[in-house]
Amino acid sequence: MRVSIVFETRTGTTAAAAEKMAEQVRAAGHECTLANVLEAQPARVSTADALCIGTWTKGYFIVMQHPTQATLDFIGRLSLRGQPVAVFTTYRLAVGGTLREMAMAVESSGGTVTGMYKSRGPVAPQGFDGWVRSLSG
Repeated sequence: MRVSIVFETRTGTTAAAAEKMAEQVRAAGHECTLANVLEAQPARVSTADALCIGTWTKGYFIVMQHPTQATLDFIGRLSLRGQPVAVFTTYRLAVGGTLREMAMAVESSGGTVTGMYKSRGPVAPQGFDGWVRSLSG
């Protein structure tokens, strides 16, 4: 299966988490590509069998958390046809509505949200390995 992990990072934490996630995907025997939302090509990403899209949590400490606009814009340019999509965020204190907003954007682009994950640091989110296992059917 071809999996694409696309992310936006500010300090490198989200990029590092995405790398750890890609390691899990590859260890399960799947192809995996990584790209920053600022450089990824939506038409190419949309052809993957499964997607994982992540961002850092933007907001004021513990209020008004949300995904970055660049991440939402990228999701809006995708043409998904029921593909399974996991969304993830990295955060310091709270995630607020970040994952819910990303999930709504994915569904508006035609994708099926099959996982929502959060990571407090540069590690693969807890439970992500279950999503990877689900790709094997």
